Amino acid sequence: MTAEAVIYQEEVSFEMEPPSSLPAWVFPPPEGFEAQDLDHIPDLPAHTELIDGSLVFVSPQLVFHAQAIDLLRMALKRCAPKEFKVRREVSVILEAGQRPEPDLSVVKADAAHGDLSKTYYEAGDVVLVVEVVSPESRIRDRVRKPQLYAAAGIPHFWRVERDTHGPVVYVYELDPATGSYVPTGIHRDKLKLALPFDIDADIDLASIEDF
Repeated sequence: MTAEAVIYQEEVSFEMEPPSSLPAWVFPPPEGFEAQDLDHIPDLPAHTELIDGSLVFVSPQLVFHAQAIDLLRMALKRCAPKEFKVRREVSVILEAGQRPEPDLSVVKADAAHGDLSKTYYEAGDVVLVVEVVSPESRIRDRVRKPQLYAAAGIPHFWRVERDTHGPVVYVYELDPATGSYVPTGIHRDKLKLALPFDIDADIDLASIEDF
């Protein structure tokens, strides 16, 4: 065997082996991961989501992302009646291969109370999901996640993005005839809605600078 052949054989052998720096759990089974797998994979990074049977890892959070979540969480908690609770970054099982983690969820109070060690809610317990868009999550938040939330029957979806003045909240409501979301409003500076309950709140990021 020539020296060139030995080098080629070594290169092919290296390319066919999985990188030793990656743990075995990174590689999905042939049928993809299922929602319950996320509770049993060791050393799984925080806030890992399951979309279409694949693990999705979260990039470092932007300051805008964190502030927008805080702002909307305070507004929702202030306005929500007692039959609802606001939860931050708790995953929702939509079906076997779908377990996203919304930035915010409004859930039924009877589902929110109880086992504090639970790591997820069921789709039927959720009335509103909120996603704050980051550069790396733009396609998921604008396209795939709304499709999944609608298919699971979650009645309300908000997408939050940033323009030159601050947060913009795009509001959607589920159309039961089509099973998809329809837009019901675009909100800047002030969020005033009648569903899923009466909401009247300022959404200026400056309002949380002192917290």
